[in-house]
Amino acid sequence: MLPKLIEFGDFFLPTYGLLVALGFLAGLWVAGHLAQRDKLDPKAVTDLGIYLALAGLVGAKLMMILYDLPFYLSHPGDLFSMATLQAGGVFHGGLIAALLVAVWYVRKKNLPFLRVADCFAPGVALGHGIGRLGCFAAGCCWGAKCDLPWAVTFTNPDAHQMVGVPLGIALHPSQIYEAVAEFLIFGLLWTRATRQHAKGEIFALYLILYPLARFGIEFVRNHEQALTLGLSLAQWVALVLVALGAWLFMRVRRAAVL
Repeated sequence: MLPKLIEFGDFFLPTYGLLVALGFLAGLWVAGHLAQRDKLDPKAVTDLGIYLALAGLVGAKLMMILYDLPFYLSHPGDLFSMATLQAGGVFHGGLIAALLVAVWYVRKKNLPFLRVADCFAPGVALGHGIGRLGCFAAGCCWGAKCDLPWAVTFTNPDAHQMVGVPLGIALHPSQIYEAVAEFLIFGLLWTRATRQHAKGEIFALYLILYPLARFGIEFVRNHEQALTLGLSLAQWVALVLVALGAWLFMRVRRAAVL
């Protein structure tokens, strides 16, 4: 679509990078706003957001490498190639890494983990949705072949060169599917977060809703990795996260009633 927003000679501003940055800032604003509303330290929450962004980038890259481990084992030099550095990575890997860093940080700062997680969940959904629009602009994370009226066809040679998206083939706009799902999840979580709720309920809902959306969207995404029992690795991770979210939701709701 539009992988390069502005180009001057060899320099260009990637649309994906710009939208990811905007998504991060939007998500951070949401988290800070909810933290202030919940009488938490906004600075501590904002600092945590920066740590989570760094952890998410590293975790997403590591999960991407694990997904394509046979390729990287046979082509170790590509670990540090521009294609690997520019790739967005795998969101689940970023989410897991961010959760681990969040646990460490809140313990160090003596913050209430579930209340902090509730502040971040809507912002993560909003930021991720904006980032998926960047994926669509860049052409990465493309969908499977599609003959529906809303299929998209990538024609920009830069997109093919940068991320490998096939050109001239009608595909599912899987990036748009996920962006729309994330914006809907954000709306639901934001509405719930600004009302009375059990501590951890918003975070638990996110752990249920996003993986469920991703599980379904995976059926119309292009897969270069082998499936396991008919499911992609992302779908298996999604099932684990849904189970974790359901367990947490029931636990916090039960605690709130007691």
